[in-house]
Amino acid sequence: MDIDLPYHQPFIEDDEINEVVETLKSGWLTTGPRTFQFEEDFRKYTESTHAIGLNSCTAGLHLAISANDFPAGDEVITTTMTFPATANAIIHAGLRPVFVDIEPGTLNIDVNQIEEKITPLTRAIVPVHFAGHPCDMDAIMELAQKHKLKVIEDAAHALESKYKNRKIGSLGNPTSFSFYANKNITTGEGGMLTLNDDSLADKIRIMRLHGISRDAWKRYGKNGFKHWELDFPGYKYNMSDINAAIGIHQLKKVDRFFQLRKHYASLYDLAFDKIPEVNVLETKKYAKTSHHLYIISLQLEQLKVTRDEFIDAIQSKGIGVAVNYKALHLQQYYQKKYKVIQSNFPTATRYSESIISLPLYPRMTIKNVERVIEIVSDLIMHYRR
Repeated sequence: MDIDLPYHQPFIEDDEINEVVETLKSGWLTTGPRTFQFEEDFRKYTESTHAIGLNSCTAGLHLAISANDFPAGDEVITTTMTFPATANAIIHAGLRPVFVDIEPGTLNIDVNQIEEKITPLTRAIVPVHFAGHPCDMDAIMELAQKHKLKVIEDAAHALESKYKNRKIGSLGNPTSFSFYANKNITTGEGGMLTLNDDSLADKIRIMRLHGISRDAWKRYGKNGFKHWELDFPGYKYNMSDINAAIGIHQLKKVDRFFQLRKHYASLYDLAFDKIPEVNVLETKKYAKTSHHLYIISLQLEQLKVTRDEFIDAIQSKGIGVAVNYKALHLQQYYQKKYKVIQSNFPTATRYSESIISLPLYPRMTIKNVERVIEIVSDLIMHYRR
């Protein structure tokens, strides 16, 4: 099967390439001046107090959870409709993930079902801004305050998103962003944790590099040699200057990239609004979405085909697509480990069987978008009951 229109392609230009070359020539490859520049640029963009460069969004979630020193075996509430990294970060912190079903339309955690999952062992809530649509953060924060819980935001999809005109990353909670290859901006591999708590930021900066109180830049920088000290066992989660070199220039293009994705999403919306067998995600009045993913949900009862057969048919036409995601309560590991009952998550189960992510990225052209629309439309007609 030849895919000539991939599901995603990163948008890398000469300025990213030249910055990486200059980094290699500089001899400073690990965490150093470019990482600190990228952190400062990102801090300003998100209107946060601190931005800490890491090697992944997963690292940011793990550090933000672990830094609270919750008792082992306690619980953290999160959505079932997310990538395993969200739940795995909870597990690696020695805690138990507790899943909540999603609301239709946005596929975000259903805030009306969170409180019933809170127990005396609950310590935090990790909302995931699915596809870049912000969760209802006022309702989540109200619950957290009522039950004295921490909130840690998974913003892997939500770089340009806003909640009630406030940027995601500026709401006061530790918030983890992703720069993986298929994200809205990329550093190849990488992530950033934003937060407003000075003491917590200091602790996480030490945690990201083995628990050593002075990183390499400070030890060998212009201020002269200084001995390092191990404050506590940490992790190897720091961002390198090679990755940051890409991120510095990607961040400068974030609005340009967003406007292209927004335009392409509007073309999809206009076309699929006329097809009753296809539902698209909605945007709440309180939200500005980043348009990280463009997801359609097939009304399978109106079609003579399964979702996976429909995917095969699209890909046979040379179009790359994806499934984001199969909900975690349907994953065998979590079912066995935590005795998750499938019937408790009807909405996420239904969407897990019907959603398809279509190509949506800046390197696409309008002709590419029109081709995707034509193929999906033709296949719907072909499989219509």
